[in-house]
Amino acid sequence: MRFLHQTNIDFMRKRKTWYIVSISVILLGLISLGIKGLDFGIDFLGGTELIVNFDTPVDVGEIRTSLTDAGFPRAEIKSYGGPEQILIRTEEQAEGTVVGDRIREALTKSFGQMNPTVLQEIKIGPKVGAELQRNALYAIVFSLLGMFIYIGFRFKFVFGMGAVLSLFHDVVITLGIISILDNLPNFTFEIDQNMIAAFLTLIGTSVNDTVVIFDRIRENQKLYRSMDLKELINKSLNQTLSRTIITSGTVFTVILILFMLGGEVTRG
Repeated sequence: MRFLHQTNIDFMRKRKTWYIVSISVILLGLISLGIKGLDFGIDFLGGTELIVNFDTPVDVGEIRTSLTDAGFPRAEIKSYGGPEQILIRTEEQAEGTVVGDRIREALTKSFGQMNPTVLQEIKIGPKVGAELQRNALYAIVFSLLGMFIYIGFRFKFVFGMGAVLSLFHDVVITLGIISILDNLPNFTFEIDQNMIAAFLTLIGTSVNDTVVIFDRIRENQKLYRSMDLKELINKSLNQTLSRTIITSGTVFTVILILFMLGGEVTRG
């Protein structure tokens, strides 16, 4: 199936414009990362996290006052998906479910008429959190290294370098956009194990398309030996454009539906 037939778009002529666009987005993302940082989930920080549902909308300030009186003055409290759901996170450590039980008791005492119900409770020790954070970084670095070795061996060293740079570009831009959008309405993002899995999926999807384009460039180099390199790259990109749009478009459609209808937990 071909979505487009015999396109003749001059991608290479517009490359400098898109370099500027790409660099601008990366710089904005890096500035946001420097100012706002990243919102790490309980997976990496260690502590206790609860998602609590109330029958009616509740004021975050009142919850903060209640938890401060209960001995949690530094607890992180924010809306989670709607005015009736609240995410509570604290780095307090204790044996078993002591921390969660104390938070539950404080909420029941102050908001009993709103029927606070704990939908999810997660407890992670600080050593486990640090280990998960380190392993997540290793996973991304080694995946990029593996891609570089594979593409460098299958094609050429310069192709492998180009592929890794493009993957690094994809990861940095996505990370920057997450930082920029974080805490805006309907955009509550956390860097947790699910998000790391999403980044690894992003790397795999991106390199898959890259390999297809590189393979077509290699084929065309044999067929059109006298063709200028820029023209040859344009030809290869146009020949694979239909496949790129169909593949990426179907993935994007599914993810857009998941983002809009999948709920707060899967939105990131």
